[in-house]
Amino acid sequence: MAGVTGEGAYFDRLETRPAGGREGDLFRRLPGQIAHAQAHSPYFAECLAGVDAAWVTSRAALATLPVTRKSALVEMQRSRPPFGGLNATPPGALARIFMSPGPIYDPEGRGVDFWRTARSLYAAGFRAGEIAINCFSYHLSPAASMFETGLHRIGCAVIPGGVGQTELQLRAIADLKPSGYVGTPSFLKILLEKADELGLDATSIRRAAVSGEAFLPPVRDFLRTRGIDAYQAYGTADLGIVAYESSAREGLIVDEELIVEIVRPGTGDVVADGEVGEVVVTTFNPDYPLVRFATGDLSAVLAGPSPCGRTNLRIKGWMGRADQTTKVRGLFVHPHQVAEALKRHGLARARLTVENEDGEDRMTLSVEHAASDASLATALEATLKEMTKLRGEVKFVAPATLPNDGKVIEDLRKY
Repeated sequence: MAGVTGEGAYFDRLETRPAGGREGDLFRRLPGQIAHAQAHSPYFAECLAGVDAAWVTSRAALATLPVTRKSALVEMQRSRPPFGGLNATPPGALARIFMSPGPIYDPEGRGVDFWRTARSLYAAGFRAGEIAINCFSYHLSPAASMFETGLHRIGCAVIPGGVGQTELQLRAIADLKPSGYVGTPSFLKILLEKADELGLDATSIRRAAVSGEAFLPPVRDFLRTRGIDAYQAYGTADLGIVAYESSAREGLIVDEELIVEIVRPGTGDVVADGEVGEVVVTTFNPDYPLVRFATGDLSAVLAGPSPCGRTNLRIKGWMGRADQTTKVRGLFVHPHQVAEALKRHGLARARLTVENEDGEDRMTLSVEHAASDASLATALEATLKEMTKLRGEVKFVAPATLPNDGKVIEDLRKY
């Protein structure tokens, strides 16, 4: 990370540069990254075959490239072990190889702060010379390494606490007096409540960087009453940190080394700012050069820069899962099938609801359209049946009336 100062409110000068300058820099670098992926990743050599990397210098150009879905990784890695051919660095040249649920194998390269967690940790108040206890798992999964390498980048000492063993961890906290905690928010709450029960001193912890689960308001409020300033970060085992919270507490700020798009679930089509959709990320990681990687997570772009002074794109944070695949009358129905049916008829926003009436599944596609159109409804019903092999009813609703929650399929059946 060039230009790191580690002084003051910001990790480096990149965080406060003009937004246009950042965008220009990212898209000047992107053709080289795409060419690197084509040359060194067997998967992207195939996926991006015929793409002129030098042409991909804008968001509009990037949006024409295919997406690669996280939901497909398990099968991809089985057919082409260990990384599905997405890696550009041979497995034996990596620093670590992790296993996430699935299983999905995740590479860690040998670069400093490979997962780019230092920036988010700095925004959470961690500084050189401090001690932090790391309560993410050190067993097979990458979370602990993600945050440990970032803490080392800043200059912190790390207590490798891992998960569980609360009494032993509290003894280490009482003796070593770390000022910071990294881990899930719920485990920090458990530690503090257990400290009260055992009469052990955990008051040295003044700041926390939390991830791995939703940071719910009751937990946030509890930590605040204990004098702990806690900030959330959003990331994945494939990408590292995607976005992080700052002192402004207004959304999450995208990392400087990523290009983030929000697309309509089941497609690669970018949605308007403010509309909920799936988070798609392009990285500049030389070892694992993911291009338009669809995370399966929902979020939305927030307008304008953060009040904290950081100028990068902001997202609302994790808002649920984009993969809304459901089974209807024994057949799977996927968001991309709904999206394709709409695209064929020049339509954009709709929601397929699935209900059960008298023991029979029923599908209704509610489509935003300026007026009711019987012939269009008939044609769309035929296309829906062609795509899903199931019959469904089409009804029209006024524009901008469907909820802005990213849902393409909503299962209303009671189980």
